[in-house]
Formats: sequence, C-alpha cells, structure tokens
Amino acid sequence: MATIAEKMAFILLLSCAIPVAAQQRNVPPPARLTVSRTVYEGDSITRVDFYPLRVYPPLTFKSRRSERAYYKLVRDVKRTLPLARMINQILIETYEYMQTLPEGKAREEHIKRVEKGLKEQYTPMMKKLTFSQGKLLIKLVDRECNQTSYELVKAFVGPFRAGFYQTFASMFGASLKKEYDPDADDALTERVILMVESGQL
Repeated sequence: MATIAEKMAFILLLSCAIPVAAQQRNVPPPARLTVSRTVYEGDSITRVDFYPLRVYPPLTFKSRRSERAYYKLVRDVKRTLPLARMINQILIETYEYMQTLPEGKAREEHIKRVEKGLKEQYTPMMKKLTFSQGKLLIKLVDRECNQTSYELVKAFVGPFRAGFYQTFASMFGASLKKEYDPDADDALTERVILMVESGQL
C-alpha cells in the first residue's frame, strides 16, 4: 500500500508532465553580474553589469520559535526552489516537443513515456521531502509555472481525477489549488527566495 509521501510525490510528479505552455515569470537570473569587453578607439574597455540587489532590513524575531520557523523556511526554500524550477523546465521542454507530434495517439504515448520516466527518476527525490516542503513546493510550482498544481493536473488527467487528488491532499491539510501571493501571505517566502538567489542566504 502506498504511503502518504508516495501519493503526494505522485501528485507532484503528475504536475511535472503536463503538456501545457508555462508562462515564465520575471525571475532574476541566478548570476549576479556579467562581464563584457568592448574596444573604443583602440583601447579595450571592460564593462561589468550588476543585476539589481534588494537589500532588506534585518529581521527581528519576537521569540525563539519564530526565529526557528524562519530558518526552517530558508532551509525549505533552498530544498524546493530548484525542484519547482525543474518542473517548469520539464513543462517547457515537454510542451515544445509535443508541438512536433501529430494530434492523437503519438501525443498520448509520449505523455505516458514522460510520466513513467518522471516517476522512476524523481519519486525517490520527492519522497525525501517533508510534508511542509511538499506544501511549499505546491506554491512554488505556481510561482514558477504561473499555474497551480491543480490546474496542471486537471489539464493532464482531467477534472474528475484532479478533483480526487485535490480531495486526497485536503485530507492532510494541503491544497493543490494554493496560489503563490508574494505581496501578502507569501511575502516572507518571496524575501527569502530573492535573498537566496542573490547569495545573501
């Protein structure tokens, strides 16, 4: 019998294999500078372009508990952000390849191969996530793919099975319909992400 972790991993893996065009959000590049060289009147001039760096005021914690929660969030972001970006990349690559296939059976067979390969390759990785990391990953999928995990699963397996997976997730306090809100509920998460990307954390 499949464990809860295995079932949640399968749901997240389903969202990886959806042949839907992902709209990438304006995420700062991981590199913090680029160096180029130009020649002006016979002289070589080096040009260094720095990407914008957000500087936040230091956090003050009301208790040790809130401090521990913050550093747990930092750890969880570092663990799940690369996975969310991997899912986005898989979406883009799958969609682009699907456009080269004729409608019908060829596409269905490709989807089955993609799903099987993803399950074999990534289920062990997903099973290592804690429950809180799984919930965070659901939100970060929405951040990176501009679509909730529910929308992605619905596009892949249809509304009935998507509803079943949503019901199953809700039994354990999770929701595939969770949206990422960097201006309100997820403001602290967004701060952590930007600081991780810039090398400040």
